[in-house]
Amino acid sequence: MTHDPGRAGEQRLDLAAALKDLRRASGLSGERLAVRCGMSQSKISRIENGKALPSVVDVQQILNGLGVDEDLARELLALASLANAEYEDVRSSVRRGLHIRQRELAALEAGAAHIRHFLPAMLSGLLQTPEYMRTAMSPPVDPAGGDVSQAIALKLERQAVLYDQGKHFDFLLTESAVRWRLCEPLVMATQLDRLISLSHLPNVTIRILPLSTQVADAPFHTFTVYGARLVTIELFTGRLVLRDPKDIEHYRSLFDYFCAESVDSDAARALLDRWSAEFRRTT
Repeated sequence: MTHDPGRAGEQRLDLAAALKDLRRASGLSGERLAVRCGMSQSKISRIENGKALPSVVDVQQILNGLGVDEDLARELLALASLANAEYEDVRSSVRRGLHIRQRELAALEAGAAHIRHFLPAMLSGLLQTPEYMRTAMSPPVDPAGGDVSQAIALKLERQAVLYDQGKHFDFLLTESAVRWRLCEPLVMATQLDRLISLSHLPNVTIRILPLSTQVADAPFHTFTVYGARLVTIELFTGRLVLRDPKDIEHYRSLFDYFCAESVDSDAARALLDRWSAEFRRTT
């Protein structure tokens, strides 16, 4: 089964229809199937009507309850995996308006109490100074184009969420992400000073993973874990969203592993201060 990123919504409906057809063919009522699966009847109904997206584990439980053969189960589990992943390319974001993406991110941040950012290549918009942000949003190899002014204004507005004491933010940055010379040295130094300032907020933790540390795994890509709800993965040409609990747990475990190899608090601030001074000496 191939994955057409643009068909995520269709795959969800296809999965719902297939599960409903299988239950009806089995002669089971929604209530009887719910008992077999250890679910509520209302959850079975929402899944079959496409109002609730089942995880891969949910689908496995339903298929077990229906006694589906192995080949068909494998096909439907693959469909469930695809339905739990969404991809949006940069061009789609531009067509809808880059400011819409910023509002979507603000909604994700509003709905999560603990947000974990793994940043191996570039700083999150929540941490960026305006000068750094403008350069980051205007890459020389731009797959989509579009006016970034409104998106930058909304990005800066989103940063207010960092001061919400009801939320906790964990930012894990590699040394490469911090020291990558995206901007001229003075802008870079100012950006590092902002990281030091934000690290003093009681609900914000900034961790640094130095290049001198031996780490037995590679930082393949940027990702953000929003509580236990979903994970977003940033790519050059778009964004992948994962909702399956197994995927979320994997990324939370991966984040915890890299955290164990990092430094925070005074040790992290000492590194940032030293690198900021180095940038200033090159101006």
